[in-house]
Amino acid sequence: MVSLADTTDRSLSMYVAIEGVIGVGKTTLARLLQARFDAELLLEIFEENPFLSDFYSDRARYAFQTQIFFLLSRYRQQNSTVPKMLAGGKNLLADYTFAKDALFAGINLSGDELDMYHKVHEALGEKIPKPDLIIYLQATTDVLMQRIAYRDRPYERQMERRYIDELNHAYENFFSKPYDSVPVLKIDTNPLNIIQTPEHLTLIENRIKQSLGLSPYQPGLPLPEVDASTGPSRSTPAEGETLLKQG
Repeated sequence: MVSLADTTDRSLSMYVAIEGVIGVGKTTLARLLQARFDAELLLEIFEENPFLSDFYSDRARYAFQTQIFFLLSRYRQQNSTVPKMLAGGKNLLADYTFAKDALFAGINLSGDELDMYHKVHEALGEKIPKPDLIIYLQATTDVLMQRIAYRDRPYERQMERRYIDELNHAYENFFSKPYDSVPVLKIDTNPLNIIQTPEHLTLIENRIKQSLGLSPYQPGLPLPEVDASTGPSRSTPAEGETLLKQG
């Protein structure tokens, strides 16, 4: 992917993308941070995918159609929106990255379909601007399933726990390695409740400012780090169950 730093004056703007497994709270966090960073929002459009409901019912049959639709939709949205906003000096918060599409494809596709997908993704990805920072929200699989059930989206009602757990491990593996020269801020969301506890949202805001070298930020207690020995599948305290109910 290209970096706008080579072609556009980015000194007055920041581009932060939020990532994590389905149900972790990406959209909620983006909306809550919008006013604090005076930023524009780039939200993933997924309800328009006509194959999504069928995919959750029969993954093998509808995987390729679902992935190609998402790939082209995400490319169109990012290629047309991100450069325009950043060129105008606006801050931008996104609740997804273009690269994560390939992570899903690696789970859902195989053989010739996966090979074809990678060729298209690689060609399109070269034209997509990279964010200045990625915030990777982490949660256990049990907590993710609780949040998915809470928001009760019709097309997610048949979603299997095994699939979410597989995604959770795939995300952990993906973000355990350096990501395309973009810094990654990992945040364990299990013990946090940014909806009911403003201090938790402020902690995340400060961590973002600190990661980007922005000021002023208020030094405070560090956010808890994820213990890799626990793995993504273990249960967590009930305190984390109501965090980030939308994204």
